[in-house]
Amino acid sequence: MALQFLNAWGCEVTAFTSSERKKIEALELGAHYALNSRELSEIEAATGQFDLVLSAVNVKLDWNAHLGTLRPKGRLHFVGTTLEPLDVGVFPLIMGQRSISGSPVGSPGNVARMLNFAGQHDIKPVIEKYSFDQVNEAIERLRNGQAHYRIVLSH
Repeated sequence: MALQFLNAWGCEVTAFTSSERKKIEALELGAHYALNSRELSEIEAATGQFDLVLSAVNVKLDWNAHLGTLRPKGRLHFVGTTLEPLDVGVFPLIMGQRSISGSPVGSPGNVARMLNFAGQHDIKPVIEKYSFDQVNEAIERLRNGQAHYRIVLSH
């Protein structure tokens, strides 16, 4: 959803993806460009290009490489959590006056503004919808890592 929001705000959006399928999907969801996060050469080619890198992933990545994509005074911001500690060099932070931050879900007022904005710009989550009598199938897809973004149960 971040791709859709950023695009609607008028940002030039580059998505970091881990597969060709996800790259195509990111472009369809509003990214202008997409980089393969598993190809160090693609990340290195983006050195110094971004003001903000927004991370929503829950896996360990080469955060030093991602920090390198930031312009001076750029920010690496986390809204997803990883279980491993961040392994980052301080020197690139200091020399580029870059920063690392994170935030939880917004306040009720911010969530209301976000939902209003989403309605105005037709921003919708990508979901898989299941009826309650398909709950076992839905849970199995979730357990096997086959869920596509979110699973929603409905009647």
